[in-house]
Amino acid sequence: MKKPVYLDYAATTPVDPSVAEEMAKCLTLDGVFGNPASRTHGYGWQAEAAVEKSRRQVADLIHADPREIVWTSGATESDNIAIKGAVEDALAGQGSAHVITSAIEHKAVVDTCKWLEQRGVDVTWLTPGRDGRISYDQVSDALRENTRLVSLMLVNNELGCITDVASIGAMLRQKGIMFHVDAAQAAGKIAISVEQLNADLLSLSAHKVYGPKGIGALYVRRAPEVRVAAQIHGGGHERGMRSGTLPTHQIVGMGKAFDMAAGKLEEEQGHLENLRAQLVEGLSQLEGVSVNGSPDHRVPGIINLSFDGVDAESLMLGLHDLAVSSGSACSSATVEPSFVLRGIGLSDRQAHQALRFSMGRFTTSEEVEFAASRIVEVVTRLRAVR
Repeated sequence: MKKPVYLDYAATTPVDPSVAEEMAKCLTLDGVFGNPASRTHGYGWQAEAAVEKSRRQVADLIHADPREIVWTSGATESDNIAIKGAVEDALAGQGSAHVITSAIEHKAVVDTCKWLEQRGVDVTWLTPGRDGRISYDQVSDALRENTRLVSLMLVNNELGCITDVASIGAMLRQKGIMFHVDAAQAAGKIAISVEQLNADLLSLSAHKVYGPKGIGALYVRRAPEVRVAAQIHGGGHERGMRSGTLPTHQIVGMGKAFDMAAGKLEEEQGHLENLRAQLVEGLSQLEGVSVNGSPDHRVPGIINLSFDGVDAESLMLGLHDLAVSSGSACSSATVEPSFVLRGIGLSDRQAHQALRFSMGRFTTSEEVEFAASRIVEVVTRLRAVR
């Protein structure tokens, strides 16, 4: 059976073969398999050296100091450590904490902030514009005397739109308010500098950048020092912020993936921009197709489209030879429209008509041409029978 054309790179990327090759060298007795925390023999020293090389590679992509990189199991854990850890530290020192975030953050941020609310922390939920972006003025107007943390994503995972976090971060830096940036969807897609973003904490994930699942990192600024309370205890690893034996093979995979991303950034941006334009052109014969989110401030590889008169679930069933993502999330009994799409002002009906198409390193022009023709065919057929 022929595999469907993969257009869901925003969900996860395949591991690059070069990354898999490096990872394989860290699994067996004749490789670098040791525990990086074993300081009494060469196996541990080798593993530690590999981990530290990868730490530098990850730091280089975001222009950080390697000592500011804390290994985690992924961006979800990074978000949890950043938000819970920052608030816990603030509560211990000042007794109250107000948090600002947006209504369209990744669930790892949304659910963490809801968890804090249940424990008495005051959270302000900002509503983005129709373009899916949070503005400087929105954050400024929401600040309070006890605001301790602002958490915003750089690139939205459903829309691909880019928020101007640098200007927001500059304001927060002047006021001494901690700023967490979820950059899981941004790494490898746009240039990132933690200093230019004025980020205090920044979350990263390997599997969005052609690395393995199960590994991520949290940038924690050192000068001046940012303090976050540990959420996992047991050994004091990673500057005391995240205990646990480091998975050398996964860390090496993330380092290699981020090193490759740094070298391929401009090339891949051009490749993805061309593919996106090709997809839009291929769908131009269809009426009633609208782009959700900012048409200008966006990453090139993600496009979220609504098709008037066509239910996204039915469209996905018709597009069985394409791997794409619906804006809907299934619960036990109902299909709810995407909270992100509703968050930018779409009606339930419009949100139910949306699909996300995301392309990546291995997507070809021929695949996009095929995808566009199939989408036109299925949308036309579904509209004819409604």
